Amino acid sequence: MDIGTMVVLILAAAMIAIAHFRGGEVATAGWRRTLQAIWDFLPLFVGIFILIGFSEVLIPREAIARWLGPGAGLRGILIASGVGMLIPGGPFVSFPLIAMLHRAGAGTGAVVAFITAWSLWSLTRLPLEFAILGPRLMAARLISTLFMPPLAGWIAYRLFDA
Repeated sequence: MDIGTMVVLILAAAMIAIAHFRGGEVATAGWRRTLQAIWDFLPLFVGIFILIGFSEVLIPREAIARWLGPGAGLRGILIASGVGMLIPGGPFVSFPLIAMLHRAGAGTGAVVAFITAWSLWSLTRLPLEFAILGPRLMAARLISTLFMPPLAGWIAYRLFDA
């Protein structure tokens, strides 16, 4: 078990203890909402786990290492930047996929570029951003962050992969 999981479990245990200390009705409401959240997110998680599991056996590790590994250099960083902006969904979708790519041989630079592109350039958010913020503000944000994913990937590559 990694440190992140341990921290989440400790915080969850503390919340359960606090709810039980405050009274039965608080704890009961907490458990109801917990079960509802499980029910709401379970299909998403099952889909993600299937996607990751089959990706690991269908996409050869050699291909991931060749195109996104440390040896791919700037090419891998640019590919990861492009793919990162295409991935839909929130962190529950993206981070498990990114972790799978890293385990399969993607370099740190490519992974950082992927995460940064997903965070800053996600194409799935652009229609909503356009509708709410307008074209001028959206363009200003996109132009001002244009070089961030490759730059962040390159810095990570130089610090951790090279």
